[in-house]
Amino acid sequence: MNDNFLQDQINDATFDFTMGDDESAINKLIAITESHPESFEAWHALTETYYSKKSFQAALKAAEKAHSIRANDIHINTSLSRIWIQLGDKQKAEHFGAQARMSGWKDALKSPSEKDAF
Repeated sequence: MNDNFLQDQINDATFDFTMGDDESAINKLIAITESHPESFEAWHALTETYYSKKSFQAALKAAEKAHSIRANDIHINTSLSRIWIQLGDKQKAEHFGAQARMSGWKDALKSPSEKDAF
């Protein structure tokens, strides 16, 4: 299965979610993560879908898997911070929030600013 097909499957599940069919989205994303357990994008989409349903333990499990694949991703660190806030662990929420900020700073340092482009 090529990357475009995999992304199409994730997009299809995301479309279901945006149309309000959370169960279909979750079922599709679970199937994708089972067949492609190293797909960061699928795990992150599953994280956000569970989070929106307030299934914070399931969201945490999916987020931890996504984080194990791409620990420096700003989005998954932000998701983990949001989840830990909901679960009541301020220290862990702050840790992942700080990780997200550091990732953002690293990205900013890699990209030349508009001022430097002239």
